[in-house]
Amino acid sequence: MDATLLTSADFWSDPTPFVPAGFGGKLQADDRLSGSVLFETSGSSGQPKWVVISKAALLASAAAVNRHLRVRPTSCWGLALPLHHVGGFGVAARAFEAGCRLEVDEKRWDASTFCEWLAFSGVTHTSLVPTQVYDLVQAGLRAPATLEIMVVGGGHLDAPTGRKARTFGWPVIASYGMTEASSQIATQEMEALDHLYQPLPLPVLPIWQTELLPSGQLRIFGPALFSGHMVLEGGIWRYLPRQEMGYDTSDRVALIGNQLTLLGRADSLVKVLGELVDPEAIERELVVFSKGSLVAGSFAVMPVPDERCGHLLVPVFESAADRCQVAAALAEYGARSLGFRRLRPPVFVARMPRSALGKLLRGELSKACGNINFF
Repeated sequence: MDATLLTSADFWSDPTPFVPAGFGGKLQADDRLSGSVLFETSGSSGQPKWVVISKAALLASAAAVNRHLRVRPTSCWGLALPLHHVGGFGVAARAFEAGCRLEVDEKRWDASTFCEWLAFSGVTHTSLVPTQVYDLVQAGLRAPATLEIMVVGGGHLDAPTGRKARTFGWPVIASYGMTEASSQIATQEMEALDHLYQPLPLPVLPIWQTELLPSGQLRIFGPALFSGHMVLEGGIWRYLPRQEMGYDTSDRVALIGNQLTLLGRADSLVKVLGELVDPEAIERELVVFSKGSLVAGSFAVMPVPDERCGHLLVPVFESAADRCQVAAALAEYGARSLGFRRLRPPVFVARMPRSALGKLLRGELSKACGNINFF
C-alpha cells in the first residue's frame, strides 16, 4: 500500500477495518472492529495470530513517542520498515500526528542506498531493527548530519554494536515494545545520546502504567493497548475482545521507578539439572564474551530435552559464522559458567529462520532442531 495514505485525515477518520497485509480467510462483520487496524504477529515463539488495534490507540502511541523524541512540525519521519508490522505503521502514524513530513524508502533494504536516501530526503527521525543497524556498522557508513534520532526496536541491540554505530554518527537509542502496545512501551530519551550507549535500562513512556506480576512478568495498562484478537473458527475469523483492563506480557523485567530492565521471556526458562536457566541470558553473555564478534540475534542457545538432565543447552549458529570467533566466545563462556549452565558443542545450520523484520523465530528454529542429530 501507499504509505502516504496514512498521513491523510481521511484514513484516520474512516471506520472501515483496515488490514495492511493480506488477510487470509473471511472476516466476519462486527461493529466492534470499526476504526481498527489488524496486524499479524507471531512474536518470537508463538503461533501466528491477528491483533486488533484501534486507530485511536495507534495515535495515542504516536503522540507519546513524538513528545518523548521532541518531534516538531518541521521534522521528518523516515520509513524503512514494512507497513504490515506495527513498527513501520507507527512511523507513518507519528508523521500524521506531528503534522510533519513522511519520507518512504521504497527500495529493497540495502545499507548504502538507505544511507544515501536518508541524506537526500533530509530525514530527522527513523526507526530500524538491530539487523539493519548491524549492516550499517559492517559497511562502515556514516550517518548524515540531518539525522537526529534512530530508534532501534524489534529486538535487542547489544552494547558493542550500538557503540560502534555511535562512532559512525548513528544516533541510536534503544526501545522496547510489542504489537499489543501499538509499538513502544519504553524508550531511551534523547539525552542518552550524550552518554556511552547502553541498551538498558529504558524509561517507560508516560502513557503506560506498569505492574510486576508475582512471576516477575510485566503487566501494562494504557490508552495504546490493543482491543482484542482475531480467532479462526470453522474457517471464519471472529473477533475476541480483550477482557482485562491490562495486559500480561511474557517478558520478565526489573522495575525501579519508571526504569525498565528486560530480564528475558518467562516462556524461555528451562530446567537443567533441577536449576532454572534462561538460554537468552546465556546468549547475551556470549555477545559480551565475544567482545562484539558475535551479534545478538545472529545465533541462539536452544534447550534440547534430555531424560537425565531435563534439558541440554546447544548453541546454534549459521554456517557463515566465523568458526574461530565462535570457538573463542564459547571457550570464554565455558571457563566462567557453572556446571548446570554448560553448553554442548555448537551446531551450524544453513540459515536461521527470521521474520520479515529480521527477528529470530525461535519456535521455527526449535522445530528445525528436532531434525538435527546433536550428539
